[in-house]
Amino acid sequence: MLDAGHGGRDPGARGAFSNEKDITLAVVLRLGKIMADSLPSVKTIYTRTTDVYPSLKERHEIANQANGDLFISVHVNSTAPRKETIRTGTKTVGKGKRKRKVPVYKTIYHRETATSGTETYVLGLHRNSQKEKAIGEFGESIMEEPGLLDENDPTTAIIIGQYSQSFLSRSVSFAGKVQHNFASQGRADLGVKQKGLEVLAGSVMPGVLIEIGFINNPAEERYLNSEAGVNEVAMAIFKAIRSYKSEREKGK
Repeated sequence: MLDAGHGGRDPGARGAFSNEKDITLAVVLRLGKIMADSLPSVKTIYTRTTDVYPSLKERHEIANQANGDLFISVHVNSTAPRKETIRTGTKTVGKGKRKRKVPVYKTIYHRETATSGTETYVLGLHRNSQKEKAIGEFGESIMEEPGLLDENDPTTAIIIGQYSQSFLSRSVSFAGKVQHNFASQGRADLGVKQKGLEVLAGSVMPGVLIEIGFINNPAEERYLNSEAGVNEVAMAIFKAIRSYKSEREKGK
């Protein structure tokens, strides 16, 4: 399952000349092309292939209804603007003997950042209850032995909990592979982190959200909009998928 973040009415983070939604779509489509060429046995499904905005709920519903095995959401990072207050001059206030000059200030927001690099998120534990609810709803489609989930059976909660922990473990493993591949390309590795993300919480499968760079870093924005940049980012994710698939087939 390939999910290009944002889209349509939601541009996502904005750079000096580009929007997050367009970069994520370019990377996801390139990744899908590489998958089709190099791993044709793997079926690739997209949450969007054009400039439209599926809601977060719609994204994980698409994945669940397709019985996806791995959910990959691609995003572009941005830092908060840095506020600076500068003195622009003076003005006269008061009248007569109370007349005096006071300084005049202006606040400037600096959007550019020197921060760079990639980071990959897995689901934060505080959203685990939503994950387990989704497993309870769609779980029959992923189980080798259908019919195990019975809301009246106390063992159902144990089974769901086991699946939830397994999904998290696989997500962390895949996220580590993604970050390793980025680091091998010379990108700054900001690590694997946890966050309570809706798009991951509602999907019944391992999943990650990948922040592929900072759009308000001028050098990274140029890189992410270049042919070489799009291809390198897609290849880093593809190699992680290929390695993950190989390990799953070996039962690891």
